[in-house]
Amino acid sequence: MNELPQQLVNGLLLGSMYGLVAIGYTMVYGIVQLINFAHGEIFMVGAFGAITVHLYVLPDGTSMWIALPLMLIGAMIASVLVAIGAERFAYRPLRGAPRLAPLITAIGLSLALQQAIWAFYPEAKSKLPFPQIEGGPFSIGGATIQTGDIFLIVAAPISMAFLAYFVMRTRTGRGMQATAQDPDTAKLMGVNTDRIIVIAFALGAVFAAVGGVASGLKYGQIDFKMGFILGLKAFTAAVLGGIGNIYGAMIGGVVLGVVETLATAYIADIPGLDQFGSQSWAEVWAFILLILVLLFRPQGLLGERVADRA
Repeated sequence: MNELPQQLVNGLLLGSMYGLVAIGYTMVYGIVQLINFAHGEIFMVGAFGAITVHLYVLPDGTSMWIALPLMLIGAMIASVLVAIGAERFAYRPLRGAPRLAPLITAIGLSLALQQAIWAFYPEAKSKLPFPQIEGGPFSIGGATIQTGDIFLIVAAPISMAFLAYFVMRTRTGRGMQATAQDPDTAKLMGVNTDRIIVIAFALGAVFAAVGGVASGLKYGQIDFKMGFILGLKAFTAAVLGGIGNIYGAMIGGVVLGVVETLATAYIADIPGLDQFGSQSWAEVWAFILLILVLLFRPQGLLGERVADRA
């Protein structure tokens, strides 16, 4: 029990990262009903965009307090370009096709992006060290928080609040709501649905890029496979909270992160269940939670709210 505050903080941090990627999933699905399984790789591309700025653009010895904003911009540019390219050349031609076709395309694009980074990015065949923010760690309420973790704790709620405001209060956000409800009618009313869909992909990529930078700061390294499992868990978080619901995606991520962390930490202490508490079982407990929620509440924890679809 003495470790409980630390485990809760670990779960909150992990869940915040899931939530950052999950709100991108929920935006795209809310508008075009597409499960973009390549979204995890957009998260990975963002991390590589950030480290590219640090290695090849900034002078050696640049303080991370100066470098971090520029690395974030580089991450966002890389992720947005890949997301817009995917929408234009991979998904748009299949918009009227049966749902299985874009789903298979998304899986293929996910593998293609992994292999592209592996083949063409310098030294990507091994884990790349990610620069860290100076200072810390800090002890708060019996839990230790690294400086990089503070970035994640701040970025996740700000991203969620920004997206909610954008969808509910801006003209483009209202266009997103209209496109999500009925794209054909929205087009007749003068909404440029192609532009709306591109903006949804781009915004989702921005949040995935922030998550990629946060992952590098948290774990101190990145690699070309980092987006695959995290993307699956982010999709799980989106479904868990209520696919199409912005707040649900973030809450689903936090719940998933906390459950996964506590299960990994404490199940091993139960007699006879010690083999189920290893880190290799973390993914299993995440999907067990998803199955239970879908069995008893198929619409997710918060349900799908049309006003929050994006």
